Amino acid sequence: MAVYFDHRIEAPESSGGPSQVAWHPTQPVLAVASNSPTTGGNIDLYLQQGEHVGSCHVDRPFQPTVLRWHPTKPLLALGWETGEVLLLTHPSGEQTPLPATHTACITLLEWSSSGSRLITGDQMGVLALWKVDARGRLQGSHIVKHDYTKPLTYCIFRPAPPGEDVAMLARAAVGGDESALDMFNWRKAGNGPPLKMGPQEGLVFYVGTADGKVHCVDEHGRSSPVLSVDGSIQKLFYLKRREVLAVVTETLLLSQYTLGPEGGAQELMKVKLSGKSGQSADIVSTETGLLITATGEQVIRLWDLERDDNYVLSLDESLGFEKGEVLNCVSYCTAKEILAAGTNRGRIALWRMVSQPNTRTGTKAQWKLQTPTEIEGNVTQLQWGSNLNLLAANSVTTVLILCEHVMSAHFGQQVAAVQLTPSQLSLTMFNTNSHLTLRSDMHIKGVCVTKDTVTVWNGKQVTVYEPSGATLRNTGSFLCESQVLAVHDENIYTVEPNRVQVRTPQGTVKQLLAFSEAEGNPVLLSVCQGYLVVGTDTAHIKVFDLTRREAKAHCSAKNLVDLTPNLGALRSVKCNANGNQVSILVNGRPDHRMYFYDVEMDTLSHFDFFTGRPPSGISQADDTERRPLTELSERCPVSHFWDENEPRLFVCETVLVNSPQMDHLDRPKQDGMADVLVVTFFCTQEHGLLLQDSYPKPAGLQALLALDVPYYYFTCKPGERDPEAEESPHMVSRRALRDFQGLENCEKATRDAMLNFSFYLTIGNMDEAFKSIKLIKSEAVWENMARMCVKNRRLDVARVCLGNMGNARAARALREAEAEPELEARVAVLALQLGMLEDAEKLYKCCGRFDLLNKFYQASGQWQQAVETAETHDRIHLRTTYYSYAKYLEAIGDKSMALVFFEKSDTHRFEVPRMLLDDALSLEIYVNKMKDNADSLFTTDSRLLMILKILYISQASEIANETGNRAASYHLARQYESQEEIKQSVHFYTRAQAYNNAIRLCKENGLDDQLMNLALLSNPEDMMEAACYYEEKGSHMDRAVMLYHKAGHFSKALEVAFATEQFSALQLIAEDLDETSDPALLARCSDFFIKHDQYEKAVELLVAAKKYHEALQLCLDQSLTITEDLAESMTVTKESKDLSEEARKELLERIADCCMRQGNYHLATKKYTQAGNKLKAMRALLKSGDTEKIVFFAGVSRQKEIYIMAANYLQSLDWRKDPEIMKNIISFYTKGRALDLLAGFYEACAQVEIDDYQNYEKALGALTEAYKCLSKAKGRSPDEHEARMAELQHKITLVKRFVQARRLYEDDPGEAVRLCEALLEEPDLDPAVRIGDAYGFLVEHHCQQGSFQVAYRKLEDLQKLLPSLNISYYVSQGSLDALQRAVGLPLGRGQLSGRGDRRDSGGEEDEVEEDEALV
Repeated sequence: MAVYFDHRIEAPESSGGPSQVAWHPTQPVLAVASNSPTTGGNIDLYLQQGEHVGSCHVDRPFQPTVLRWHPTKPLLALGWETGEVLLLTHPSGEQTPLPATHTACITLLEWSSSGSRLITGDQMGVLALWKVDARGRLQGSHIVKHDYTKPLTYCIFRPAPPGEDVAMLARAAVGGDESALDMFNWRKAGNGPPLKMGPQEGLVFYVGTADGKVHCVDEHGRSSPVLSVDGSIQKLFYLKRREVLAVVTETLLLSQYTLGPEGGAQELMKVKLSGKSGQSADIVSTETGLLITATGEQVIRLWDLERDDNYVLSLDESLGFEKGEVLNCVSYCTAKEILAAGTNRGRIALWRMVSQPNTRTGTKAQWKLQTPTEIEGNVTQLQWGSNLNLLAANSVTTVLILCEHVMSAHFGQQVAAVQLTPSQLSLTMFNTNSHLTLRSDMHIKGVCVTKDTVTVWNGKQVTVYEPSGATLRNTGSFLCESQVLAVHDENIYTVEPNRVQVRTPQGTVKQLLAFSEAEGNPVLLSVCQGYLVVGTDTAHIKVFDLTRREAKAHCSAKNLVDLTPNLGALRSVKCNANGNQVSILVNGRPDHRMYFYDVEMDTLSHFDFFTGRPPSGISQADDTERRPLTELSERCPVSHFWDENEPRLFVCETVLVNSPQMDHLDRPKQDGMADVLVVTFFCTQEHGLLLQDSYPKPAGLQALLALDVPYYYFTCKPGERDPEAEESPHMVSRRALRDFQGLENCEKATRDAMLNFSFYLTIGNMDEAFKSIKLIKSEAVWENMARMCVKNRRLDVARVCLGNMGNARAARALREAEAEPELEARVAVLALQLGMLEDAEKLYKCCGRFDLLNKFYQASGQWQQAVETAETHDRIHLRTTYYSYAKYLEAIGDKSMALVFFEKSDTHRFEVPRMLLDDALSLEIYVNKMKDNADSLFTTDSRLLMILKILYISQASEIANETGNRAASYHLARQYESQEEIKQSVHFYTRAQAYNNAIRLCKENGLDDQLMNLALLSNPEDMMEAACYYEEKGSHMDRAVMLYHKAGHFSKALEVAFATEQFSALQLIAEDLDETSDPALLARCSDFFIKHDQYEKAVELLVAAKKYHEALQLCLDQSLTITEDLAESMTVTKESKDLSEEARKELLERIADCCMRQGNYHLATKKYTQAGNKLKAMRALLKSGDTEKIVFFAGVSRQKEIYIMAANYLQSLDWRKDPEIMKNIISFYTKGRALDLLAGFYEACAQVEIDDYQNYEKALGALTEAYKCLSKAKGRSPDEHEARMAELQHKITLVKRFVQARRLYEDDPGEAVRLCEALLEEPDLDPAVRIGDAYGFLVEHHCQQGSFQVAYRKLEDLQKLLPSLNISYYVSQGSLDALQRAVGLPLGRGQLSGRGDRRDSGGEEDEVEEDEALV
């Protein structure tokens, strides 16, 4: 808990009432201006605690008007009403007047961001700009002067772009500049120039005037008007993020402008701010764009200009404010995020900003009002300032300096001290159960207590008190500027640079504990038993042994940075009772780790509260490793203590990183996690850090103060103590450790045994654990050990404890809980038996057993939690929970709420009438209300009897008819049956779906027509009963057949249908028969259909009866077309056991044969393929003529014979015009290894090239390929093969000679002619080379040579050989015309198509041969 110490300034007697205050931005120096109607005005400077700086007094016979501190130097600018401006230097008091420039009252004084420029302005509108050097000395006269003719009211500098200096320094550091690197190192930064983390200085500024004008003065001193508003300007401020200039006038008119690069301004918005008229407003702005105003109202108003939002903050009378109290002034502390406001009743209201960046809550909830600080008078001005965040309050008559201070508290040797006020302590002696109050004449900054002394100090003086009866006696006081102090026996330990002083209570130094310069200056002290641990500002620690006459070093100074680099500055150090373990907290934002230094092993380890787990270097017990430490995660340690007597026991207070103690962190709080958690560990050298216990800090307690077994000690506020805690009547409460609840007053032996048991249980050493308690007989002790087992989840140990307790019920419950699969669920049963309800609840939540959690809430009477749990996590038991809660409410007499939950549980149709049975009026009202409801009371219920006892039968009939309620209908049917109204009874039995009763009445009363309909609506048993009725009666046999059929008794239905020859009924029955029906029944039906010429239906039944051969034969006999569906139904799968594999294939082939006969070649192919006979399948496919499927089937079959068959088929097609067919022919012959057939195909290709295209070159290529294939083929007869090879070779030779003659003609025509004539002498030239082509070649040659007579003779020779020849086929028409003109004789053409006919007929003969080859 923090309070504010107030220090009244030590003002000189000559000073008048304070009019203004101004803090230095970084140094704790306050300037106060005062006015006196007789002596004029004066300026005085004061230090942190109000001490007057006599050397810095300035007085004038006129009044001061403006105070402005230099941003970094101790230099104060003073403005007076006469126009004088003075620079005052602290602490020397040197006064430097500025050259006379102003003749009117000074209204403006403003420094630039780094202090190199000073602006002065007066009431007449004169503005001057002055230059100041780095030492704060004025550089000559003004460098700029402007006259605006109107009073100047406000001025601001425009910020420069940020980050330029830091960026340059970072680049230098990356480049290897060691000095730049050192400036980024916090330990070395003090040895060199300071790191400039801010931006460069901006020299452009804006000045506002009383007539609403805003002028801009650039870095060269040129002034230009920017904008104009209505009214005098009261405040200007610049929003950096949006680069917007905001203007507020005296009439509270807010305007925002964007500023252009050329100096122009464009208005963004204009709004009138709320406030009290006629009252001067105190306005402050924050860097985040928050505008805060106080106008003498009971609220302060805030405008968030970034989010365009506004809201108000008001006072709370419950915190001590008075009704009607108004707020005069405001001030905001950016570092602490605290808003201070002064009231007219002498109170200072403080609001702390609670940051919630991850949730969009109301903006008002972001500020938390604190307890007010009270001073005297009317607070007219507040100002935060200095690097210590001090608050100055002007109360008209005086000025007070307020400094925040954390309340001091200390515990030692069963004595606790807690600070109540700045000068008052509350002391509690637990050994004697007494209380004392210490009132000191100084502001106490620290306290240290032992059983014999109370030592207090304020940083300048130390005072020692001793208890003397009911009072405290001052035994010594001495001056000492030590900020920390420790006490052991008769020695007081204080610090000064590089050493620790050991003093007597009177202040005499009797020993010095020196530290080297490298070890640093001692800043932290802590004593535990006979050991003192010292922490220095260079992160060194050192432990001293105090048990001797003089303090001796227990270990050498240890630099923790050597063990953990970048550790940071130490915040707190504590040692245990043996001096071998030191716990350490370091400064961070925040540091989530708790460090432990082992003195003997010289090792540093830590526990990370952000992850909730220790590092690998700290051991954990097996059970602790198995449990997730989720509740310890995302936390930060704030205090830590060792037990004064038990060296193994350590406690730490942790907070969530977003709790009020850690407001500056922006992390969301997880649901269900406590803000403050007290965590206890066992810490030993052998086993490391072991979690012993953790629990939330009880409500009403302030902070953890100490650990002294068997208690935790907490500070608390009066009237807010934890009701469960052991408490004194004052400021300290104590609460027993988990393991000592009920054993607070046990003897030391029992206490030690319990500690040892807890320790060994934590590490899992059960032998030592039981050995430590073997002599204990107390049931209370065993119960506490059983409680330990809940925390450690050791059910095996718990059984032993329950046995020693004699708690048979708990032992039985624990044994029954072994059926639960989750360990946490079994441990929760143990917790319930021991009365640890909170632990049981946590365990059920941890393991996710919300069903058991629901039962737990119900059993403990927590019905709201039970309902919430069922609604969110246990919806399978939601209706049951609603029902149980309704029964509970009924039991306590709350019938209205019970009715609601009966309806939610959907049991209201019975439970509500039962509950309201004794209140007929309420029940009737409820029934009538529900009757009009869409969800009627009687829609599905079966309990109308309750209502019928109250209402008439006719009314119930109306309800039953309207709602169709089965229960009502059934009851009414019974009533009508008893009255022998059979039709009404049958009607309501039908509506009640009680068909058996309705059928019974129909049979008894001969209602045969209704009987049929009711039987069809009822179950199969009723259908059978009605069918038997019709059959016995001998009438309506068709109904009997239908009912037997509907009831599933097909055999009986068929029997009756055959007997009565109901052909239509048989057809209906047969439609429902399938392969699952009785085969004999199927065969009988098929015979029936055959007799009546219903062959298709007979075939279907034969197939269903799996008589495939008979079905197939019937198809053949009756010429029934086998469809694909029928064929598939007759196809038996390979997995079927009805037929063997051979029989299955035989059946498939028979189906395929039948399909072949019917011309269904595709289906035949499919069945042949399923039967595995691919050759027959291919033959069937060839008959279909489907070329695409033939090619595909040949490709997937991969059989030689099929390839050949496919190629032969393809040759029958017009392969000459389709290259793809030719390609497939070649591929199939190749794959089928029919090289002789392939050779024949190549020969046919060559002949086509010769006959159709006279292309002997391609023909030669084809003949060559034919020869290659034939050479690889194996003929049936070697002689025949050789003869064919020779014939083919001869043909190739002839063609090659003719091709050679053609090619030679261009180069040597004579030789070509000679070769052609020699070729004509060959006896078997044709068909290898057509004679006509050879003669045509010669005729063409002689015509070209002009030897027409020779050409004519050659033509005559050709006509003699081939009389019917068409000459124009071999000789060009041009040559023929030339020849005819030369010889003068007409040439006989013969038949024009003679040779063509021969060629075509030859082709047809080839095709016939190919067809024969296919067969």
